[in-house]
Amino acid sequence: MSRNLIGAGVAMALAVTVVGCGSPSGSGGGTDALEIWIRQVPNSPSHKTAQKFVAEFEKASGVKTKLVSLFDDFETKLQQQAQAKDLPDVVINDTARLGNMQHQGWLREVDKAKLAGQDKVTELAWKAAAAGDGKHYAAPFSAQSFALIIRKDWREKLKLEPPKTWEDLAAMAKAFTEKDPDGDGTANTYGFVAPAGTKRGYASWYVSSLVYANGGDFIKAGGGKFSSSVSDPKTVEAVKWMQDQFCTAKTVNPGAVSNDTTVTHTVFEKGQGGIYLVGPYVLARFVKSVGDDKIEVVQVPKGPSGGPGTLGEGENVYLMAGSKMEPEQQKFAEYAISAAGQKIGMNGDNEGPIVRLPVNQEVDLAAERKDPRWKVFADAYPSAVYTPPVPDWTPFRQKAADAINAAWADCGKDVKATLDELNTTFTTELTTQKAS
Repeated sequence: MSRNLIGAGVAMALAVTVVGCGSPSGSGGGTDALEIWIRQVPNSPSHKTAQKFVAEFEKASGVKTKLVSLFDDFETKLQQQAQAKDLPDVVINDTARLGNMQHQGWLREVDKAKLAGQDKVTELAWKAAAAGDGKHYAAPFSAQSFALIIRKDWREKLKLEPPKTWEDLAAMAKAFTEKDPDGDGTANTYGFVAPAGTKRGYASWYVSSLVYANGGDFIKAGGGKFSSSVSDPKTVEAVKWMQDQFCTAKTVNPGAVSNDTTVTHTVFEKGQGGIYLVGPYVLARFVKSVGDDKIEVVQVPKGPSGGPGTLGEGENVYLMAGSKMEPEQQKFAEYAISAAGQKIGMNGDNEGPIVRLPVNQEVDLAAERKDPRWKVFADAYPSAVYTPPVPDWTPFRQKAADAINAAWADCGKDVKATLDELNTTFTTELTTQKAS
């Protein structure tokens, strides 16, 4: 399988931008273009930002590049390339995927001390670039926390205050569901929209911010070892609280248990729900599609038993093992963490940022983005919790999503019993990964 012929089905899914006149490189190609894969929808605003970013890197460095934007089945296609011994040179992907890729031997170690500009990057961002062995296998690129994007016009119409507690949040969701906030005379609105499906582990991804806001956790680290904490009472409380929204209050949009983020974004835009717990990457999109004056951003309230905290994540720049272009990989990583690179990736207040919150401390968020709603996410970030650096987080996220999704889809399921069983599954997985 060559780099240029992955297979008809896969090739149709690729959106490729060749910057300059380079040709494919990487471990299999060995020619003079640095091949960069990014997990973004082809021809989307984010893809266009990535094009600009890569073009500016080429101007600054003189390195010829090839950009490949993929979204659906991104990891599957990477796996195909790995089997063909034809990985790209650089991959920009979720921080949570580090363990999986490092575990398979795809990544080369990044010597932090030799990376120009590394001292300008926040320590929290560097934490997300480290594996369970304490070594770094990526350069930080983008960070994010989570917050509530709320229909401000609905809230004001119903004379509600921004939620400061989970009780307030539940009351707002109930009002949005029952009191016709859009004024069309039809009972067609809900409180929460949620990507609560199992694909890519979305159900556990979504509830993570509630778990962390309540002082709960999935896995605890200590002494270089890990133990499951998914059945901790604070975690159970958070998952049960959301089950109550699905099953008792019925304040979650229908179909949520089958939805991923792509569908959920559209559900929110169509006015089917008024509260979306999500990252900042959709803010500019919603300003445009829903209306600047109709949405507001509010921090996730502290849970009844803990907080504050939300899920912390973002994207890393992964330097793939076996590349014949290590100096060029290094240059790309250094550009990615630089203030200049970060600003281009942020894309101002426009749609399609590939840098959500900057990881470079010299970048002034307020100077780059005039929309003050970004500050809510920035203020939440220092309390954000990244996924634990177990050898491979992917099976934990997926197993948790399967279990939590089942508890939300089947209102007869006992949440504590479900998470007790998941705790056993996690413990077994930790043993399998030799991490306990």
